[in-house]
Amino acid sequence: MIKKLAIFITAIVIATATATPVVAADLFSNHNVSVGAKGGMTLSKVNFQSSVPQKMIGGMMLGASVRYINEKHFGLIAELNFEQRGWNEDFEPLDFYSFKRQLSYLQLPLLTHIYFGSDKVRFFFNAGPEIGVMIGEKTSANFDYENALENEDFATHFHPTDQFSLPVHSKFDYGISASLGLEVNVAPKHAINLEGRFYYGLNDIFRNHKSDPFQGSSSMSIMVTLGYNIRVK
Repeated sequence: MIKKLAIFITAIVIATATATPVVAADLFSNHNVSVGAKGGMTLSKVNFQSSVPQKMIGGMMLGASVRYINEKHFGLIAELNFEQRGWNEDFEPLDFYSFKRQLSYLQLPLLTHIYFGSDKVRFFFNAGPEIGVMIGEKTSANFDYENALENEDFATHFHPTDQFSLPVHSKFDYGISASLGLEVNVAPKHAINLEGRFYYGLNDIFRNHKSDPFQGSSSMSIMVTLGYNIRVK
């Protein structure tokens, strides 16, 4: 836990340190402020310790952003995003079973924005810390997962069952993300962008004491979004 907090605090320090010259440069150059909206899809899973066989689960992502650029090639982005995460169990060779658990989050990323290219087409790299809160969850299965221990198939194939009905302990989430993207100006002060982002969670969703079934249960997700930005200043 201490190690994960150290990683998260380091990400905040790096983002803040990067932002300092950008904000300070306001005294010497004109700044650029854009607002935007985006939407797309997510693929996610949970890093369980001990391991749970799983495949990635699909979801959606919707968000809004404010981008501040005040130095050539550098800027800051603050976002508010709705994101669906979770996991999809892999029951091989018992492929006739299905279990999906989807968790919905509101996320607040603070990202360093690095870009290069022409006024028409730009490539960019974003990275920084995120915090979030879980606002809902949904479970779907084709068997009685609340009484899974009564199913001989799971016992015979040593498939873990605790995660089926284990309640979420921590609805607060934090982690780090990084992304690559392409932005194209389609009209004066208007641009579209395509972005691929990777998020690595640092907090566990379930209790992680030695007596608990899992000592780790952090989220990991891949997001692909299409966005639209409008320069307002």
